Parts: sequence; C-alpha cells; structure tokens
Amino acid sequence: MNLSTLVIINLLGGIALLLWGVRMVRTGILRVWEKQLKYFIEYRLANRMSAFGAGLAATIVLGSGTATALIVTNIASTGSLPAGLGFSVLLGADVGSALVASLVASGSNIALWTSPIFLFLGYIIFQWSDELKPHNVGRVLIGLGLMLLSLRLVSAATTPLNQDSLFHDVLAEVGQAPVLAFLIGAAMAWAFHSTLAAILLVTSLMISGSLGFVGALSFLLGINCGGGLPAFIASLGLPAEARRLPLANLLARTIFAVALLGFSQRLLSYLPVQVNNPLQWALAFHIAFNVAVALVFLPLVNQMAALAKRLAPDLNKAEDPLRRPRFLDATVIANPPAALANANIELARMGQILENMFDTALQAMTDSSLEKLKLLDEQDTQINIYLQAIRSYVNDVSQGKLSSVEARHALEVTLYASNLEHAGDIIQLNLQDRIRAKIQESLTFTPIQETALAELSANVRNNIRLAASVTMSRDIDAARNLIGQKDEFRQLETKVMETHFKASLDNKSTALRQSALFIDVIRDMHRINSHIVAAGYPIVDDAGLLRGSRLKKKAAAENAE
Repeated sequence: MNLSTLVIINLLGGIALLLWGVRMVRTGILRVWEKQLKYFIEYRLANRMSAFGAGLAATIVLGSGTATALIVTNIASTGSLPAGLGFSVLLGADVGSALVASLVASGSNIALWTSPIFLFLGYIIFQWSDELKPHNVGRVLIGLGLMLLSLRLVSAATTPLNQDSLFHDVLAEVGQAPVLAFLIGAAMAWAFHSTLAAILLVTSLMISGSLGFVGALSFLLGINCGGGLPAFIASLGLPAEARRLPLANLLARTIFAVALLGFSQRLLSYLPVQVNNPLQWALAFHIAFNVAVALVFLPLVNQMAALAKRLAPDLNKAEDPLRRPRFLDATVIANPPAALANANIELARMGQILENMFDTALQAMTDSSLEKLKLLDEQDTQINIYLQAIRSYVNDVSQGKLSSVEARHALEVTLYASNLEHAGDIIQLNLQDRIRAKIQESLTFTPIQETALAELSANVRNNIRLAASVTMSRDIDAARNLIGQKDEFRQLETKVMETHFKASLDNKSTALRQSALFIDVIRDMHRINSHIVAAGYPIVDDAGLLRGSRLKKKAAAENAE
C-alpha cells in the first residue's frame, strides 16, 4: 500500500471516529434531556435576543448545531413558532456550534491524557448501570473520549504529507482557484455533517505545508457556508414552516460567505497570515464568521424569514383546523365565565387531537407501519402546545377577581388539560414502543386478541368524546356516566384478561413475548382511559355526590337500605 493511500485511509478513519463521537454525545443527551432542551428553547422565545441565547445555550449542551436546528424545525412544523424567532435560535446555534468545535479542537494537548480517562470512565458507567440517565452519561463520556482521540489520529495521519511534494502541488493549484476551493469546502461540510471535521482536515493540510493561508481561506468560507446544508436537507420532508428556518439560515451563511469570497484579497490584508498555530487561526476565523453572521442578520431576521417564505411558499392545501388553539381570546380575560368557556372549547379540541393520536397508533399497529408511528411525535407536540396555551390563558384569567366557583372551574380546566397531556405521553412514549416492538419482532395477535383490543379501544374513544361533552356542559348526570365508564372499562378488561389466559393455557405454543406485549397494550389503554374519565370527578364532587373514589348511591336507594 503506497503512502498516499495509507494517509487517506487513516485520515478518513480519524474523521469517522470524530463523527461517531459527536453522534454518541448528541444521542446520549437527547435520550435523557431532549424534552427539557425543547422546553428550554420554547420558554425563551420572547424576543430575538432571548431566542438567540436559547439557541446558543442549547447547542453548547448538545455539542451540535444541526441537532438544535432539528429540534427547532420540529417546533416550527406545528406552526406555533414565528419564523423570525426560529431563525434567531439558529443563529445562536451556529455561534454555539463554533464555540464547541473550538473548545474541543483546541484541547488537542489535553486530549493526550483526558481521552483515555473519558473512555474508561464512560465504559465503566455505561456497563455498570442500565438506568436511563447513568447509561447515557456513560455514552456521553465515551463520545467525548472518542472525539478527543480522533483529534490525535487526524494529526498523526497527516504527518506523512509533509514529505509528499505531489500532494502539495495539487492542493496549491486548488488553492489558487477560490471558487473551486469554496465549493469543495461546502461539499466537505455537508458530507461530514460536521464543520469541525472539515476544519480539522483543512488545518491538518495547512500544518503539513500542503495548503497555504490564501487557499485555506476559500476552503474555510466554503465550510462555513456548507455548515447550514445538513439541517436544510434534513428538513426537506417537513412542512413549509419548518423548511423555512434552515433555508433562511443557509441563505444568510451563503450571502455572507460569498460576499467575503468576493473580497478575499482585501480580507486577507486584515488577517494574520504568519501564525504559529494554523488550527487556532482557523478556529478563530470559524468563530468570527458565525458571530459576524449573527451581528449582521439578527436585525434582519424578519426580512430573511419573509424571503424564505417566498422561496418556500405554503402548499395549497386545507389547513388543519386543530393545528393551534383558536379560541383563547385575550379580549375576554376580564370576563372569567366567557374566558373559561373559551378554555373549555380548547379542551374539547385538545381531546380531539388525543383521539386522532390514539387512532394513529391503532392504525399503525393494524397496518404494521413504522411510518405512521412517526406521526405520533408531531401530534404529541400539538397536545403540548395546547397544554401550554391553556395553562397560560387560565393563569391570566386567574389574575383577576374570581368567585370561588370560577376559581374552582379554572383549576379543573388546568388539571384536565394536564390529564390529556399525560394520556398523550402514554401513547407517544409507551404505546408507541409496544407497537414498534410488535412490528420489528413480526409479532401478530390472534383474532380473539384483535377483537378484544377493538372493544377496549372503542370504549376509550367513546370516553374521549363523552369527556369533551362533560367539560363543556358540566352536566352532573353525564359526569356520573363518564365516571361509571371507568368501572365498565375495568369489567371489560377483566373479561379480556380471563379469556386471554384461558386461551394461553389451552394453547401451549402461544409465545410468551406476544402474550406480554398484548397485556402491556391493554395496561396502556387502561391508563389512558383513567386520565380521560378524570374529567367527571370535579363536577360530581361539586354536586356532593362523590364519596372517596366511588359514586354515592342514589338517595332513594340509600333511604331504602
């Protein structure tokens, strides 16, 4: 094997190790703290500066601007995030990504002794515990160790290039063609899905003498431009609102990078070209580029969002009427009865989203479709949006003067919205996992089991609709009936379980895994149903008909006893 081939193989291996380390860190953090990061961003969208800070902080934690961009685009896909604020988050994510890249790469000397420590500790923690948090903390430490180790491998891989005159000549020629170097740099950033990996490659060639500062500048401009490509390409299958954010970010980076490329000779006169550490020079330029883009485009986020909307217009299709809350009218907050009636309307609409979510899960199970399961995440996001909107609205209403009845009603609205959100979480987190396991393990339920699940699901679906009616009308008899549905569901569940175990005893060939999965699905339905029927308890309690956790018997029956 000749020297050039060996260098290329070692270099690609080092870059692959870096990308895998970044992936492990990102995966470990997202598996434990994805929702917290998402809520952290959502709660800091008051203005463009706070949104910028949220993107910066989230990316420093995640270590990946692309991961932050995907979280933001998922929020934007529901239509609840103004494009200007979303773009501000991405500008902050770019700066955060540059800071993380510089911090990791500049610690190459520390990597000599820290990478083995991270790898050892990470492995011990990863193997020691199967609990979610410790397990993924170990994953993060292993990822950090691999990232630091990869920096040493990339540096060692390029050392032989110091003696390769042909390689020097080729890169010198490419460096003399700024547009070609720019395009190659952008392609590397997209192919590696990491600006850090591309920058390390360029700086390793600078250190070996294969690439001069003039040529490196064009490469770095291309890398900084192409850093927006992974998030944009990943968003192509999302709604227009989600595509516009990474598009606006890519446009801003491209405009700025092309402008600097056009004035590269003048730019070089302001940059030091005789430095002892090309890596530090490249990383400083990377940070400066992203900070400059943020300074230029933060005042123009709304204009860039408008441009992105023109380039990615809405499709001519009917808008989902449940996409976002519509009846939380701020003008009637001073009138608590009217405002709480509006909140009840949104509770009913929230219940409809839950019903759609439940139907999606059941349809995915029937069709064995993993693609349908992906819809649950978006629907769960919708439910979370409704919960936050209803909570905020009711909180505003509660700031005024409320009677004791109105205050109790406000609390009931908030609690039931929370119950619906918990039911959605059961579908999105638990039931989704059961269905995915059923599909991936090619398990099938018997016709008797399918019939039982259909009966139980019909009961849950009817209770969702009944609960909406109860919260709107506050009818006591309807509320009593809704609470009674809990016992009816329990009786049906007991009947199904008895039939299931009898069938299991009669048929010894029934797979234990399939049986356990069937029982888990029923348990999930039971929990969902319990959250739904909770709508009836406050109404019956207010009427004095609730004793403990059971309905009081009718007065006539009590007197008869």
